[in-house]
Amino acid sequence: MLTGLWGIGPPIAVTTKDGQRRIPRKSLVGERELAEVELRPARASYDAGMGAVGAKPDARVPRLPRPARIVHHESMFISEALTLGVRIRVQSEYSADQSAPAKNQWFFLYTVTISNEGSETVQLLTRHWIITDGTGHIEEVRGPGVVGKQPTIKPGESFEYTSGCPLSTPFGVMEGTYQMVTQSGDRFDAKIAPFTLSEPYTVH
Repeated sequence: MLTGLWGIGPPIAVTTKDGQRRIPRKSLVGERELAEVELRPARASYDAGMGAVGAKPDARVPRLPRPARIVHHESMFISEALTLGVRIRVQSEYSADQSAPAKNQWFFLYTVTISNEGSETVQLLTRHWIITDGTGHIEEVRGPGVVGKQPTIKPGESFEYTSGCPLSTPFGVMEGTYQMVTQSGDRFDAKIAPFTLSEPYTVH
């Protein structure tokens, strides 16, 4: 016995005047729903250039869902944000020498450049990182300064440092803030825009 599409139930055959048995179009319930299926990546994926690449599929044609893929592009590993004259640029890279994939250990380096484009001297007081791995697990890291320093940055100057982040998955995302204080005593959080951590050629 024939069954309906997606387990809806058996189709109802109709006998036409010419003696042929036809299954009405109504039996294809579920076709529109299939066309509207949308894959939503986990929080760890964000929107940084991920998903299938190519022309937008015709909504009239049902398409089977495909696994989300990471299309590696340099822009995925770079982020930049400007807050009250403080520009924070981050670039990440995979550190093969410090990683052991067979033991589920991946290590990533990230270089941060903090530039003061404002008119007042600022000092970095604290850091707050939000790290999301490939399973969606979120870890927050807070602490004073960066690499043991609380740098003071004058207008037109920059401070740069490199640090690392271990993960138990080959893919992740980092974002966060630096708490800054101006020479006049005003405090604000300078945004660190999300950037990708990924082993080369990782597919998700």
